[in-house]
Amino acid sequence: MAATPSSSLFELIKSLSKSEKRYFKVYSSKHTIGEENNYITLFDYIDSQAEYDEERVFKDFKGEAFLNKFSITKKRLQDNIMRALDSYHANSTIDSQLYRMLHYADILYSKSLYGQCKKCLISAEKVARKHGKYHVLLEINSKTKKLIENTGYSGISNEYLENLAHENLEMIRKSNDYTILWNIKSKLILRLNTMGVARSRAEKLAFETIYQMYQHHDFADTFDNLYLINHINAAYYFAVGEMENSLTHILKNKQLFETNKDRLSEEINVYFSLITNAIYIYNQLGNYEEVSQLLSELKTISSNLGETASDDMNIKLFSSINSTELMLLNGKGDFKRALDLLPVIEEGYRLYSDKINTSRRAYLNYNIAVAYFGIDDFSGALKWLNTILNDKEFDEKQDLFCFAQLLNLIVHFELNNHQLLPYAIKNTQRYLKSRNKVYKFEELFLKYLNKLSKVEKPLDQLDLLEEILVQVKPLAEDPFERNVLDSFKFIQWAESKILNKTIAELVESAYYQRSK
Repeated sequence: MAATPSSSLFELIKSLSKSEKRYFKVYSSKHTIGEENNYITLFDYIDSQAEYDEERVFKDFKGEAFLNKFSITKKRLQDNIMRALDSYHANSTIDSQLYRMLHYADILYSKSLYGQCKKCLISAEKVARKHGKYHVLLEINSKTKKLIENTGYSGISNEYLENLAHENLEMIRKSNDYTILWNIKSKLILRLNTMGVARSRAEKLAFETIYQMYQHHDFADTFDNLYLINHINAAYYFAVGEMENSLTHILKNKQLFETNKDRLSEEINVYFSLITNAIYIYNQLGNYEEVSQLLSELKTISSNLGETASDDMNIKLFSSINSTELMLLNGKGDFKRALDLLPVIEEGYRLYSDKINTSRRAYLNYNIAVAYFGIDDFSGALKWLNTILNDKEFDEKQDLFCFAQLLNLIVHFELNNHQLLPYAIKNTQRYLKSRNKVYKFEELFLKYLNKLSKVEKPLDQLDLLEEILVQVKPLAEDPFERNVLDSFKFIQWAESKILNKTIAELVESAYYQRSK
């Protein structure tokens, strides 16, 4: 037995839906001779394990012949599962249908059945053109050329060759356009993910520089390119704080999918992401009626998919729906209802474990911390903040990590951790300098929190808080500063001290003012 057994077979089995597992067993019984009982028995045993334990397999199946070369047994079982999945999903997407047709064409070609091969390629070309699959059309074009050569150019005219060359060049152009657009989109998203939205003129200019790469071309002649154009615009306008413009392009892409039902069914996860992005911006703009409608749409998608949803889709559904609900409830000041979601979230963590990426998990955990903060349970808030701050895999460049650092300082202040607080403030100052992102709010926040931590008289603290608010409130109107202020209700926290009200009361009041 290997010193560190591979868990890839276990991970594959655990990723299967109930219907995929049923199909595998039927497929295995039909396509495996002699060893099907061993395969199904081993499959069921591994599926029953909560964590992969190969040593336990050897103990419980002691004496079985398949253990003699267990690595080969696992490989054969894994191959058998993949063949079953290939059969199960043979027609699940347009791409899978097309590649199967191309495989048929290759088989017919190898048998010298050139007439049938040509018909197969013509059928594939019609499907590819209908669905805008230009990357597949290039491959069909290549196979067509090979067929023409092998049949000695029989029945081929100069006009046909000219048309074939023209089509080939046009497909290459469209494929190149897609590559350019994808690169621009990815550079914008990468910068957003690592550096956050623009909070200075220089950062806005950095996004503009990337965005300008797109504006010199006209690409809008395929579904994929039009989608990327809208994506580029939505990402750019979001990054520079122009929420209405960003929303316009998100809704254009939503409409694009709704008018292309085949792409919608194939890429429901992309459509799902468009809805969650629209919800976030509608919420930022105070359009709560649209938020409610879109959240209902998300939940309908989730219930309609049922057990047909893949593990990846289930994780997206779980994290997106719960993140959205937490964000909305925290935004209303309904922190107690937000925390009612905690059992559902913890169950999701149990089910999906480390399959949830660090960013999704951090966003959920941060919103849970904000909910605890909103009900003055600062120990609870600290517990969830620590899951972010102590996660070595989470990218410290992300804005969320910065927000967690700032909220962490207020929590320590509220918990009267006077000895720890000066060290924590210095640590945050070092972090912000290393990130080159010490903005107006962060400067004021650290300056006054340091003063607050040294003031013992309550009245003196109130005076300082009033002084802070005089300087911070104008920043709420600054598009470069608004994001950090919204992230953990700093203004409402300071006002709650001065007015002797709860954070929840003040957040709720601000919410209803915005919704009028």
